[in-house]
Amino acid sequence: MALIDRFLAARVKRGTLTVHHANGAVRTFGTPDPDFPDVTIRFADKGAASFIVRNPSLGAGEAYMQGRLTVDGDDIRGLVTLMTANDLWEDGKGALHANRGRRLVAAVTHRLNRINMARRSKRNVAHHYDLSDRLYDLFLDSDRQYSCAYFTDPANSLERAQSDKKAHIAAKLALKPGMKVLDIGCGWGGLALYLHAKTGAEVLGVTLSEEQIKVARRRAEEAGVADKVKFELIDYRHVTGSFDRIVSVGMFEHVGPPFYRTFLRKCRDLLTDDGVMLLHTIGRAGGPGVTDDWTAKYIFPGGYNPALSEIVRANESLRFFLTDVEVLRLHYAYTLDHWYDRTVAAREAIVALYDEPFYRMWTFYLAGAAAAFRYGGMVNYQLQFAKNRHTLPITRDYMIEGERGLREDQTAGS
Repeated sequence: MALIDRFLAARVKRGTLTVHHANGAVRTFGTPDPDFPDVTIRFADKGAASFIVRNPSLGAGEAYMQGRLTVDGDDIRGLVTLMTANDLWEDGKGALHANRGRRLVAAVTHRLNRINMARRSKRNVAHHYDLSDRLYDLFLDSDRQYSCAYFTDPANSLERAQSDKKAHIAAKLALKPGMKVLDIGCGWGGLALYLHAKTGAEVLGVTLSEEQIKVARRRAEEAGVADKVKFELIDYRHVTGSFDRIVSVGMFEHVGPPFYRTFLRKCRDLLTDDGVMLLHTIGRAGGPGVTDDWTAKYIFPGGYNPALSEIVRANESLRFFLTDVEVLRLHYAYTLDHWYDRTVAAREAIVALYDEPFYRMWTFYLAGAAAAFRYGGMVNYQLQFAKNRHTLPITRDYMIEGERGLREDQTAGS
């Protein structure tokens, strides 16, 4: 039996995986299960299987991108689901499939790569966020919220869930008219414009993406609020001024563990004495780990999803009150499902923009990410910090009431 067959036999127990080898051999693994998909894959050449086995975390994605591994029906989501659903994070079996020596080498490599100095940070951001605007229009919501949505009901549309996310965050910030807000990693400006529109706050958004800031500035001009909602191309480390509130959504994943304390200290220093910060980040449900090789190479170079312990440890000596922590578990899986479906629907347009390998890369990324949140150890954290223990109410009622009011306002305006 080939090495990859032994690996698949140990991994696939529920649902079935049929493998067509390049030499004509066909093997089936697992047992039919109505709750698990049945998937068929094919290796296009004799070396494809061994290529994957040498480094599964990199090889599987590359083989799929190159067409050396194909999935019947082009159902890469089905394949990823089958493999990950058989290896739930809660069951703690994933470590059994890892090569310890390879993991140790990867840990050292990723620690070096996560030292995100300012120049490297800008280059890493450009790798992902300076892709064609047209690509993001094809799979994101109309406000281009490229982060975890908030599903008050899993059946909600992506548009509704992203709008509810902004309301959820705004309520936690406890904003008042006239406040000054810093949005670190502002993306295409949607959250900054929302916060100003709903509360009257003045907002400064900062980003390292040249393409994003062009769009954000244009949107502020078109809305007639460019004097109240401003955007700068600047590293967070170089921001000056004083702010009543700071919000950062989907940016902390690019900071790098060696700079967590730097980031939190900078935010604390930028806040007024009654200032509040809301940090929204992908995180690990368990302890510190490493970014998988494929994601680090093709999607988020320099990126790393922190464990909660790493964030808390970085904050311990700063006397920056951690006032609230929320764990969003399945919300990003639902979000990524929508992005995947929209990407598949836009296949022809994406291939025309780039090429077939890029399309396969993007679907592999979205399918893998969704599986990581549905079956693996990825979650989203929302952490609220305050400089003064008396700044915020001592119960969470104000969040619920504020969010309800914002949602009612959205419903009335729709």
